[in-house]
Amino acid sequence: QVQLVESGGGSVQAGGSLRLSCAASGYTYGNKLMGWFRQAPGKEREGVAVIYTGGGTTYYADSVKGRFTISQDNAKNTVYLQMNSLKPEDSAMYYCAADITGRGGWIFDWARFDYWGQGTQVSVSS
Repeated sequence: QVQLVESGGGSVQAGGSLRLSCAASGYTYGNKLMGWFRQAPGKEREGVAVIYTGGGTTYYADSVKGRFTISQDNAKNTVYLQMNSLKPEDSAMYYCAADITGRGGWIFDWARFDYWGQGTQVSVSS
């Protein structure tokens, strides 16, 4: 079955960096939309960055542009999120997601994504 397994979260000080990984299995990697979302306590889930795994096109939320980079390793069926210049407001549970059935819609609409990882916690202290 489809599995998305995240890793790489942790605790850092403001200004620090972390790299999250999402290993995908159970489906043909191909040209899918994969992304990273985050949810902080008491807040709605928000899209952070997405990538079309076929051509590598990427999109970012305004709040992370210039600081976060989404990338992929097709040979490993893995998507990464490099997070630099982290801020306390970046603290959240980060989830990897995949739109495998091709539902379409807004790229940062979490309802579009039909498979999710278990999440990895990112905590940034000031």
